[in-house]
Amino acid sequence: METISKQPINIYTEANPNPNSLKFVLNFMLMPEGVSRDFPDKESAQNAPLAAELLDFPNVERVFYMSNFITVTKDDSVEWVEIQNQIKQHIKEFLEAGKQILIESEVVEDNQPAEGDSEIEAKIKGILEEYIRPAVEQDGGAITFESFNEGIVKVLLQGSCSGCPSSTVTLKAGIENLLTRMIPEVKSVEAEGV
Repeated sequence: METISKQPINIYTEANPNPNSLKFVLNFMLMPEGVSRDFPDKESAQNAPLAAELLDFPNVERVFYMSNFITVTKDDSVEWVEIQNQIKQHIKEFLEAGKQILIESEVVEDNQPAEGDSEIEAKIKGILEEYIRPAVEQDGGAITFESFNEGIVKVLLQGSCSGCPSSTVTLKAGIENLLTRMIPEVKSVEAEGV
């Protein structure tokens, strides 16, 4: 990962459809375009020092990195107004100290068509990348193509999409509707990570 430069670090928060998630948006890129990391528990954050520290907060359940934001998901026992400033300050101090958010070698998983993809898989990935990913990312999450088999598309939803009450509606009314209209071979869409 690139070293964070000594520029002033500005962070603002954005709400998203999941009331238990909050997006902490920075004034610079944390992750390369299209690359994300999801940390649903402390064990998964072994190579992510900032996520591990955030998961040590009593009410934090999940941390997600993408582009220029970190999405933090809390439990129901506390309101955002009680903890958001503490989390925001921790992120700011961590980054101002010049620490790395990841200490792993990166494996890029994205929706770009790959050499072994069928024509339909390539079309599905193209639609996910062009039409769906930007909207999901705007809400503090990510969507990744998993598989296509016998008319069923499986996608992985991460970040604020995990555990979001509206993610099923988004999946069926939005993503499934778009894919079945644009690609007749697609009959339904199922999500993992919800």
